[in-house]
Amino acid sequence: MSSQATTTTPRPAPVRAQVSRAKSLGRRKRETRAAMLFLAPDALGLIVFVALPMVLSVVLGFFWIDGFGNFDFIGIDNYTRMAQDPQFWNSARVTLVYLIVLVPLIFVTGLGLALLVQQKFPAVGWIRSALFMPYVVSIVVVSMVWQFMLTDRTGVIATVLSWIRVEGISFLGDPRYALGTVIVVTIWLQMGYYMIIFLAGLQDIPAELYEAARIDGAGPWARFRRITLPLLAPTSFFVLLTSMIAVVTGGLDMIFVLTSGGPANSTSLLIFYIYQQAFLFGDLGYAAAIGSVLVTALLLISAAMFVVTRGGRFTHDD
Repeated sequence: MSSQATTTTPRPAPVRAQVSRAKSLGRRKRETRAAMLFLAPDALGLIVFVALPMVLSVVLGFFWIDGFGNFDFIGIDNYTRMAQDPQFWNSARVTLVYLIVLVPLIFVTGLGLALLVQQKFPAVGWIRSALFMPYVVSIVVVSMVWQFMLTDRTGVIATVLSWIRVEGISFLGDPRYALGTVIVVTIWLQMGYYMIIFLAGLQDIPAELYEAARIDGAGPWARFRRITLPLLAPTSFFVLLTSMIAVVTGGLDMIFVLTSGGPANSTSLLIFYIYQQAFLFGDLGYAAAIGSVLVTALLLISAAMFVVTRGGRFTHDD
């Protein structure tokens, strides 16, 4: 019985290239389908709970609605009223001051704490947990505790200040101090969350870069300016964007408990003014119009940030 050697003819290079492209295309299609399935729940939630309410708010802004089933189309009357409403402009001014002061302070505080707890020293894990703990507590509970501490004359802070002969300061009852007090409480509440975000960004920076800079004679400030800040650009963009949105849209609970917009409307943010118009005065159409203007302003600012920073990269790729 004889055996014959068999040889296989290799495929031509164009055929192998076509097979490779087909496999690559099939793999990309499968990855795309898997990505779409993972993103579908979040996308559905965004459409149902964010996009549709935003569109509905714009539509309702052209109606008079009293909350009892009565409504009437009034065109742009709500927007005309808004332009002539001094309380709206006061709330817009307070919101702008609140935003301009609070966002940079949150950024600096979160980054500073992240740089601190990044170091290795005893009980650093406990310190991280203690700094993050206020963020997981209910905002209403936090606000009630601070309101108790800030009570005039009998509060904890007033008592401590009286020991050093500082008396007569009403942190929540004086228009000069109320907004600043709310800003301090907000920083205390949110700094732990942004500390964790910055800490994650810092841990992604290769240690070899710092070691090389140290060998070249770079000091702490030079390493921070030349290595840390540039490589934290995407994280910084995320913090600035999310903190801006949180500051503008998330201050209702704290303002409601601490000051109820007072004294003399000095802490009446736009989000609180929307709440007043909708649920205290029953003017849902006007509240929807103000909400649509606020959301539009946030979208424009966010879009401008994306354009200026190229999505958080801050530099032009070659």
